[in-house]
Amino acid sequence: MTLEGVTEHLEEFQKIADNSTDPVYPGTRAAGTDGYADSVDYVAGLLEHAGYEVTLDPVEVTFNFPAVLRQLAPVEAEYETGVFTGSGSGAVEGQVIAVDINLEPGPDAVSTSGCEAADFEGVDWSGENDIALVQRGTCFFGTKAYYAEEAGAEAIIVMNQGNTPEREELIVADATSVDEPIPGAPGPVTHGIPVVGASSADGVALTAEGSTAFVEVLPSETRTDHNVIAELPGKNADNVVMAGAHLDSVTEGPGINDNGSGSAAILETALMMANTRPQNTLRFAWWAAEEQGLVGSADYVAGLSQAERDRIALYMNYDMVGSPNYVFMVYDADQSTFPAPEGVTIPEGSTAIEDVYESYYTHVGEPYDDTEFSGRSDYEAFILADIPSGGLFTGAEVIKTEEQAAIWGGTAGEQFDPCYHEACDTIANLDPHALEVNSDLIAFAMLTFAYSTESVNGVVGKQVPGRPFVLPAPVGPEGTFAGEDGGLGHHHDA
Repeated sequence: MTLEGVTEHLEEFQKIADNSTDPVYPGTRAAGTDGYADSVDYVAGLLEHAGYEVTLDPVEVTFNFPAVLRQLAPVEAEYETGVFTGSGSGAVEGQVIAVDINLEPGPDAVSTSGCEAADFEGVDWSGENDIALVQRGTCFFGTKAYYAEEAGAEAIIVMNQGNTPEREELIVADATSVDEPIPGAPGPVTHGIPVVGASSADGVALTAEGSTAFVEVLPSETRTDHNVIAELPGKNADNVVMAGAHLDSVTEGPGINDNGSGSAAILETALMMANTRPQNTLRFAWWAAEEQGLVGSADYVAGLSQAERDRIALYMNYDMVGSPNYVFMVYDADQSTFPAPEGVTIPEGSTAIEDVYESYYTHVGEPYDDTEFSGRSDYEAFILADIPSGGLFTGAEVIKTEEQAAIWGGTAGEQFDPCYHEACDTIANLDPHALEVNSDLIAFAMLTFAYSTESVNGVVGKQVPGRPFVLPAPVGPEGTFAGEDGGLGHHHDA
């Protein structure tokens, strides 16, 4: 593995975005666009040429057109916005009704806005067009939308919480998940009214007395994208070692760190391993529509029979592995730092994957930390199917602390990825050291488990060819995320 090899793929992803003339979202590799289709062609073409058995696995994705959010009174202003997954469509002009907004600053501030039906009581929702304004926090976005629609709102705006710097920008996320006791929990559900996002500052402006606004969401389309699945048969066909990364970007930009970095790293790993003779069968996956709510990976696992699921020894997930203001993080399968969130069950064997990552970091002298094993990326479907899982992460919208800057370098007070979900997530939005170390580790882990998964599922394999190599015991995480979620800022829940 070389940094040059991985970077070559990232440069191609950048060219694909730059050259995309998609009529709706040019300059991106978002699900449902020409840029995504060209990314699939690039990855699949290289893998087929290398000799892999390549399958283009069709996935139905929801394609949302750009939305409109305009304040009409007491001031006139056009606000940046976007459509939440699961939104309904329509054009609504009416009064804005703020629901239990909490503008208290600080990391300990809590917003429960819209999380209960009672939040919407005591308000007259009988107007022809009422627009509910709720705030990010505590419960699923879909829960807020559900209760707003039940109360009689004709549209809903979800503003970012605004209590900390990483919760100030425009929030656009997945509103298909709902909390108990809502029917259909945990989802996915859809809504009959428009659901759009707003930044915290724009949300505050919309709370002004006498505020009216115009919201428009065009009807979505169902389009077909593809997961790319590449397999290299091993001597043991019934013990599959799998790694994956999502291939799509957000609609705002080319998505080079999120998640060109993970996609490029596993692509180069696959190409470098094409001529090996592994003991176990290797399978690599590039997922569609992760940014819409983990759509491609969920569809893939749902389509597997129980016998096919049982063949998968383990799954390793790589979502953002080259953040420019990075911290090296490992999914905390042994819960040594973070208890798993309520409802998340960690499959037996996942800790052995974590151990390989941590021992490698120890071997190369790189400090690392835990990140919450939350299921908030494409490994969710695998852990729900009780498949041992693990992964790496270098950070998204969470702010780096002084302590972390002292350990890993970079800039305290800035996001791990200042261009997270922004147009500036380009080829310049990477740290080469983080990308190189993690690419080597991704290849090392794949090679290790290609020959034996005994530590994960008890299936005896063989030693990796070459000089015997013993990893040191993990030195242990740095523990810089006490009381937090380990830098995970992905918007797939509250």
